[in-house]
Amino acid sequence: MLQGKTIAFLVAPQGVEQVELTEPWRAVEQAGGTPRLVSTHPGRVQAFNHLDRGDTFEVDTTVRDSGPADYDGLVLPGGVANPDFLRMDDEAVRFVRGFFDAGKPVAAICHAPWTLIEAGVVGDRAITSWPSLRTDLTNAGAAWADQEVMVCANGPNKLITSRKPDDLKAFCQALVDAFED
Repeated sequence: MLQGKTIAFLVAPQGVEQVELTEPWRAVEQAGGTPRLVSTHPGRVQAFNHLDRGDTFEVDTTVRDSGPADYDGLVLPGGVANPDFLRMDDEAVRFVRGFFDAGKPVAAICHAPWTLIEAGVVGDRAITSWPSLRTDLTNAGAAWADQEVMVCANGPNKLITSRKPDDLKAFCQALVDAFED
């Protein structure tokens, strides 16, 4: 289904929720796609299982050394700290915005929409997230709903969002379907 497609997974050097990285990564691989780990710095990233340290993962490239033209889609895993770090990094924000400018699909789960807000890409979009982001998203112009997964095509690209790790099965299926198109 995703043969010949390369999907970027953008994470900060610390704070990504491990299961929100590994499950979509596995879904992309199982669909025949090639996932690539992109970060703001080279080396390894530290994942977390909620507040406990998880595994580390080798970065394939940085936001400085690659861009949306190198990929067919983007996945933004959550974790509370991960998107907070990313939204404070101008190159990461430009990297994310570039996928919207290029009309390429983007999938974001849990707290990841914080980075989307900073990129200025949620206005007039239907979106879901971890519930505590509701006010931030609606203040940024999004139409927020408490749903397992949402696919919004009201914009330059498909935007796939989900609330939490419990929604990963639906999120992974929706992102594979969107990246397939």
